[in-house]
Amino acid sequence: MRADRFLLVVLLAAAAFGLAPPAGPARPKADAPAPKAEAPPSDLTDYVAKDDKAFVWKLADKTVSDAGTVYTIDLVSQTWHDIKWEHKLQVFVPKDAAPRATMMLWNQGGRPGAGSALLGLELAKRVGAPVAFLFGVPNQPLFEGKTEDALIAETFVRFLETKDSSWPLLFPMVKSLIRAMDALQAFARQEWNFEVTGFVVTGASKRGWTSWLTAATGDRRVKAIAPLVIDTLNFPAQMRNQVAAFGRPSEMVRDYTNRNLIPIPDAPEAQRLWKMVDPWVYRQRITVPRLIINGTNDPYWPLDALNSYWDDLPGEKYLLYVPNAGHDLREVDKDGKKEFLPTRAVSALAAFTKAQVFGKAMPKLTWRGPAAGNGNGNGNGAFTLGNFSFSGAKSEPGPKLVRRWSAESDTRDFRKARWEAKTFDADVREYRALRQAGDRFEAFLLEFEYEQDGQQFSLTTQLELLEPRRK
Repeated sequence: MRADRFLLVVLLAAAAFGLAPPAGPARPKADAPAPKAEAPPSDLTDYVAKDDKAFVWKLADKTVSDAGTVYTIDLVSQTWHDIKWEHKLQVFVPKDAAPRATMMLWNQGGRPGAGSALLGLELAKRVGAPVAFLFGVPNQPLFEGKTEDALIAETFVRFLETKDSSWPLLFPMVKSLIRAMDALQAFARQEWNFEVTGFVVTGASKRGWTSWLTAATGDRRVKAIAPLVIDTLNFPAQMRNQVAAFGRPSEMVRDYTNRNLIPIPDAPEAQRLWKMVDPWVYRQRITVPRLIINGTNDPYWPLDALNSYWDDLPGEKYLLYVPNAGHDLREVDKDGKKEFLPTRAVSALAAFTKAQVFGKAMPKLTWRGPAAGNGNGNGNGAFTLGNFSFSGAKSEPGPKLVRRWSAESDTRDFRKARWEAKTFDADVREYRALRQAGDRFEAFLLEFEYEQDGQQFSLTTQLELLEPRRK
C-alpha cells in the first residue's frame, strides 16, 4: 500500500495540512439517546417467565489444584417440548481470590473439557474473581441429529408451521442462562455463605446472540454483556448488506437459506419471527454496558456489518475488532499460522469483566466514524470530502500505543483480505486518520492499547470502508 495514501495526524497538527473537518449532516453525540423504538414482542419474556417445575441443581464435584478450585454443578434448566435440558455448570475460582457480588457467566455448547478448563481458569485469574461456564447451550443434537444453526432453523420452521412462539430455540437458550443465574446464586449462598447479585453474560456466535437476548429480558441481575462474533443485529439491513457485499447471502448461513428463512420471507409470521429474535428490536431495553468483539475476517458477516446498528445502541458500549481473525477470533500471521488462544479477545473480555466486577472505569474511547444505520455498507457518509475520508478518535486516559490497521480488496468482500498495522506514538489524546481513496476498496480502523492493573488489552474504533475513487 502506498504510504502517500494514508496519513495519521493528530488534531493539533491538522492546520498544517490546510484541512478542516468536512461538512455533512449532523450526527448525534455518542451519549445521546437513541430514537424511540417500536415496542418489542413479548414472546421472549413470556417464555422465560413461565414456571417450570423441572428446574433443579446440585453440586456434583469439587476439584482443588495449584491453579485454584473448580466446582461442577449438575443443572436441569427446563423442560422444552417434553425435552429435559440438562447442563454442566462449572465455577472456576483462582487461588487466593474471594467471591464477588458480580460474576462472569460464559455460555457455550458441548460439555466440559481440557480446553474449557484452561480458558475458564485463565479468565478467572485475569479477572481476579470466580468465573462460571454454562455448557449445553443449546441442548443438542435434537430432531434427527440436528445441531447448531441447522437445529435453530428447524425450530424457526416449526414456529412458522404452528404459530407456537415457544418453538424458536433462542428462547430456551436464554432461559438456560436465567436458570444458571438462579443456580449460581443458590450455590454461592450454600458453598460460600455469600450473595452474588449480578452477572456479566458472555458467549460467542449463537451464544453471543443468546447473551444479547438474556439482557433483553430485563433481568436486573444482568449487569453487563460481552457478545462475541454475532455481528448481525438489525437483521433486515444485514441481509441486504450481505447481498451487496458478497453477491448473495453468506454460505455460512446456508442452514437458514436452505429452509427459506433467508432472505426473510414477506409474510407476517416470518416478519414476526425475526423480530422476536433480533437483539436490535430490543435495543431500548438493553442499556447495560456492552463489549462487542468481532473478527475482521469472519466469513459469516460483511466487514461493515456493525455500521448498521452501532449508533442505535444506547448507553455504555465498547468495541474490539481482532485483525486477521475469523469466527474463532484467533489471529493468523503472514505465514498462515493461527495462534493457540484468541489473545486479544481474551484480554479485552477479562479487562471488561474485571471493570464490572470491581466497579472500575473502562477507558473512554470515542470517535467520529462512518455514517451508520443505513444498511448499505457505504461507510463514507458524513465524513467524506472528495476522495478523502476522515475518522477522529479520542481516548481518556491515553493509551500505551495506537495502531492503524488497514486492508484492501477488489470488492466489498474482505473475508480473505490481509490486514497490516502501523504503530504510532500515543503521546496525545486525540487522533485523526486521513485516507485518500484509491483504485481498490480500502478499510481501516484504529486500535488503542491500554494497561490497567498490570494487564494489557485493546479497544478499537469502528472500521471505515472507503470505496474506490471514480475514474
